Amino acid sequence: MPTTPATAAHSSPNGTAEAIMLELVDESGTTIGTAEKLAAHQAPGQLHRAFSVFLFDEQGRLLLQRRALGKYHSPGVWSNTCCGHPYPGEAPFAAAARRTFEELGISPSLLAEAGTVRYNHPDPASGLVEQEFNHLFVGMAQERPAPDAEEVGETAFVTARELAERHAQAPFSAWFMTVLDAARPAVRELTGPSAGW
Repeated sequence: MPTTPATAAHSSPNGTAEAIMLELVDESGTTIGTAEKLAAHQAPGQLHRAFSVFLFDEQGRLLLQRRALGKYHSPGVWSNTCCGHPYPGEAPFAAAARRTFEELGISPSLLAEAGTVRYNHPDPASGLVEQEFNHLFVGMAQERPAPDAEEVGETAFVTARELAERHAQAPFSAWFMTVLDAARPAVRELTGPSAGW
């Protein structure tokens, strides 16, 4: 994983990763504390801040990623361009740009806020629960992805029609349709009516 100021601040001096902390929030998105990442996802789940990124190419195709098989949560399933959690005190916009670079090796352009969505999605395969207050972002991918193999198993650019076909045939993350539907107004504004989103 590339080292950035944020990741350097969250690594121990000997180079081993320390516990990753998430920001707990109330129903209005106000910070109320912190919790260790895995603990926050164990049933019934603790409501925490998250983000989801949707990047598109010049043709209006959405960049999807298939999560690496080694991930503890939702391994091997397709999902949006990038998703994750800000560190406590880190702005969601900064976290979204940071993780997109760390996971995919690209810096989004025209990245813009696209609202928030709150959801509760259990993951039947792992037993973990996504209780999230999710900040949504849309933007453009103007570089070729160079994924970190520990994070991303595969990428694909898809049209709205291709996404519908893929979604009917392949496993997707439990939260994918919730965050996509919530981001659609901003997606349509970015990609234009001809893209079909």
